[in-house]
Amino acid sequence: MSPELLRGEPVAAPIRERVAERVRVLREEGTTPTLATVLMSDDPADERFVELKHETCDDVGIATRDVRLEPDAPAERLYREVERLSDDPAVDAVFVQVPLPDAVSLAAVRRRLEPWKDVDCLHYENVGRLVAGEPRFVPATTAAVCRLLSAYDIPVAGADVVVVGRSGVIGTPLANRLLWDRSVGNATVTVCHSRTADLAAHTRRADIVVTAAGTPGVVDGSMLSSGTVVVDVSANRKPEGVVGDVVFESAVEKASTITPVPGGVGPVTLATLVENVARAATRGDGEC
Repeated sequence: MSPELLRGEPVAAPIRERVAERVRVLREEGTTPTLATVLMSDDPADERFVELKHETCDDVGIATRDVRLEPDAPAERLYREVERLSDDPAVDAVFVQVPLPDAVSLAAVRRRLEPWKDVDCLHYENVGRLVAGEPRFVPATTAAVCRLLSAYDIPVAGADVVVVGRSGVIGTPLANRLLWDRSVGNATVTVCHSRTADLAAHTRRADIVVTAAGTPGVVDGSMLSSGTVVVDVSANRKPEGVVGDVVFESAVEKASTITPVPGGVGPVTLATLVENVARAATRGDGEC
């Protein structure tokens, strides 16, 4: 029997609709929510990710600013842009596309973001609130995974969840979110990474495997037990197209439920991002 596909668009569409209605009301009241994106890369994948954010903002009525810097530009130029946007009263939200060039200090970027404009939870204050379970914002990808699991009625409480990837923007925030004592939480979470000695030993005992390593083929069907739920967060661009971290063709032989790539987590991530922008525009007042 083929596994159920965790398709993102049916989950993302109602989120976008709610955000569009909230933005419509805000604009009628004289407030135009505005997102500024900052890109310091010439990678076509990064450029496309930023374009998708702008397209989704346009769909729901959010204004955008597009700041792009050459990857070999001085790091100080990026820091100044982040400070400028953080101080600009016409900008409600700032999203810095990562990864950044090696010469740029992510820590320096984190410190320069205004916490209420930091809609993807980079600032240390927002990271701390997330770990404490009292978030100002839940990072878009983390929120998207939780929305998918909830929408498809996948039990999380008490489940063994393995997160493959420990990045500070996806893997670690997601692991912390799944530990919360609330809906889509109370999981037993293991975070695996490039130094994990036997990745397959961990993934085979998992009820839910979430991959966010950015490494095509890091998990295949031989590393899963029958009935595992597989959520593939990554969208890796290869000559043959976009692929995830999971070898889909072999994983479907074991998984009970699996996200397609593309078309799984991505649409929900974009929807939850614009939801955070609308929240930032009102400093958390009102529902989206």
